[in-house]
Amino acid sequence: MEREKFQYAEAAQKQSEADAIQKGENTMIIFHAGELEIREPDLKHGRKNADFGQGFYTTPDEEFAARWARAGKGTEPCVNMYELDTEELRVKLFTRDEEWAWYIYSNRRAQDTLPDYDVIIGPIANDTLYDVLGLTTSGMLTMDQTLAVLQIGPVYEQVVLKSDKAAANLRWISSRRLRKEETSLYKAIVKREEEEFQKAFAEKMRTLMGD
Repeated sequence: MEREKFQYAEAAQKQSEADAIQKGENTMIIFHAGELEIREPDLKHGRKNADFGQGFYTTPDEEFAARWARAGKGTEPCVNMYELDTEELRVKLFTRDEEWAWYIYSNRRAQDTLPDYDVIIGPIANDTLYDVLGLTTSGMLTMDQTLAVLQIGPVYEQVVLKSDKAAANLRWISSRRLRKEETSLYKAIVKREEEEFQKAFAEKMRTLMGD
């Protein structure tokens, strides 16, 4: 009975959230996970050497956001849901290609080469990208080989708000706290994907380096 009550309450919450969403081809639903409920994000809070530079990092994938949510002291992780209207915003869209790779490489050195965009959308990079591009600049890997390495692993998209104009077009919808069993499940998924990635990455590098 308690489980049924919980499922009903969860379904009712999702329906309420769905009713609050304004449909439109220039709007998107995005998620941000962390310790707190964040209704008005601070764009200057993030690191300057993150993938797409300083900004407010979100994803259209609710489950992926939940996987990387971290609990605060005495609190459960929180997943915030937003609606972003991009109609009057300058948006840069990346795929997992050479331009994307070098943009992230520049940002890892705190050099944002695309400061005039309001929103940047594209794949999340893994922690090996900077080192792999270092091998490229030293001539140990060709660009084609580098891109082959960077294709390893699933593609998860991030949507980064970079300007006050973008923040003004963001509407907070709701937030929810993750249950302990959810957090444990997501941690296991992240660990498994990381192990699979490291194995595939090592095999690819051995092939390319001729070991």
